[in-house]
Parts: sequence; C-alpha cells; structure tokens
Amino acid sequence: MINIVYMATPEIAVNCLQKLLNFNDVNIMAVVTQPDRPCGRGNKITPPPVKDFALAHAIEVLQTESLKNDEDLKQKLRELNPDFFITFAFGQLLTNEILDIPKIATINLHASLLPEYRGANPIQRAIYDGKTETGITTMLTVLALDAGDMCIQEKIKITPDMTDAELMQIISDKAPFIMYPTIKQLYNKVLVPQKQDESKVTIAKKFKKEDAILDWTRSAQELHNHVRSMTTWPVACSTLDGKNIKILKTQVVDNDTENDDIGVISEITKEGIIVKAKKGSLLIKELKPEGKPKMDAYAWTNGAKVTTGMKFGV
Repeated sequence: MINIVYMATPEIAVNCLQKLLNFNDVNIMAVVTQPDRPCGRGNKITPPPVKDFALAHAIEVLQTESLKNDEDLKQKLRELNPDFFITFAFGQLLTNEILDIPKIATINLHASLLPEYRGANPIQRAIYDGKTETGITTMLTVLALDAGDMCIQEKIKITPDMTDAELMQIISDKAPFIMYPTIKQLYNKVLVPQKQDESKVTIAKKFKKEDAILDWTRSAQELHNHVRSMTTWPVACSTLDGKNIKILKTQVVDNDTENDDIGVISEITKEGIIVKAKKGSLLIKELKPEGKPKMDAYAWTNGAKVTTGMKFGV
C-alpha cells in the first residue's frame, strides 16, 4: 500500500483526490489544506473545496495558516510517516524540514509544460499570451519555485475560444491520470526524473484586479485572449458612458484593419456589439453591466440605449 498525504485547497484539486481514492494500492492518510475563509458577498465562512470532499469521504483533514510554522502539524505528519506528500494548488511554501518528512518524495502537479510558466498563474497566463498548447507536469518538489526535476508531462491543446475555466476543468480531469503513474513508478523505482532546461524558464505571475481593464490599443486577438483568460477572476472589463462593464464572451471579427478611432462601437447586430481595436475589431457577445446580472450584449444595448459611435474607455 502506498501511503499519501494530499496537500491542496481549490476545486481544481478535488478530482485528482477523488480518482486517487479509486486505486486499491493507494491510501490517502490525510488531507492538509488552508483554513476556512470568508467567501461571497455575505463573507460567509466557507471551507476549501478539498476539505468538503475529504470530510465527505471520511479522510482526516488538517488545516493550517502556515505549515512551515505549525510545529504541531509537522509533528503529526512525522507520525503519519507517509511515502509521499502530493501537492496540487496548495498555496503554501514548504521547507526542507517538511520535504524531509515523506519516505520517498514530495510530488507537485503543476498546470503547465515546465519549465514554461512556473509560478502561481500558469493556466490563465497561457491563454492570455495566446498559446495554442499547454499541459501538466508532475515534478519533485524543491525549495526553488517549480524548479524540481520533472517526472511525467502531458500536452493539452488550447483551442481558439477556450476559456480559463474550461482549461481548468480539462487539467482537473487529466490530473489523476498523470499523478497515479508518477506515484507508482517512483514507488517502484522505475522512473528517473529529468532536469528542467533553465534557459527556457518563464514565470506566470498572478493577475491583479487592475489587470482586468481592457486596453483597446491592443489587437482584437489580444483582447479576445484577455477576455477568455479571465472568466473566473479578475473578469475583463471596460467602461462605457462612465459605467463599468464586465466583458464575458467575445469573438474576433477582424484582426487586420488598422484603426484610429479605437474603442468606438462601429456596429450593433443581433450577434452583439462590434468594437474597434487598434488592429481589427472585437465582437462582444455577452457582458455584465454594473449592478446587473450577465446578459446577451445585443439585448443590453436596447435597454441601455447604446448606439454606434459610443466609445469604450481606453
């Protein structure tokens, strides 16, 4: 039996945990996750998704604000004496003291084709940058950020209109089927992890709230990539007539024409609102006006009295 402590927090990590439970040679001894936190408009104290799943399946849950400073929890992990720690979007830094606890290794699942997009935001950054391919990588955890030796990789195609939420789901679905063979092969000592090529390293920094603002001086394709990379958070937005508009779904209708009147609504059709970018034009199909629910862009123009010639903020 392969004994594992699973360290994770968000929804994307739940599917991997669920599937690992189905392998009869894997024993999930405990889950380590972040504390319950305020969530939503009412700031209701909400447990991490991984905690909810673990409790529903009678798995011991250990929560901490800072694993590296939690001496009681570190002692508990030593007593469990697992073969592996598995980390997947855990959200906390580990120390050498922690990495020394498992008998074999700590394995991290990272949502990119390392060494590309090391860091906290590889899924959204790949879409934002217009990549047509990304993937997932299992690696041995070391102190340096996502710099450990790679175990197994799997490529994932990014289609032209794929959103961050859709890519997250694909990665969530594929995660257990790359994690299990990694565990099994390391346990049986038949996998030799490979060094990363440091000359190809790129970093995926977290988006900030202000990064959501669309820059109409960019091309229509870049704006489309911006929108579909931020359907979760922070949602892409712009201003029209002094009001903030969240842009939820777009389509490139022209990516060649050079425009001077950028941000201007050139046409309103039943498909949505066509806005001129510096290069090309972007069709806004779905949006969320300030203080209102999300809606079809064309339907919104009727009620909001939006006309051609009006200009989105630049």
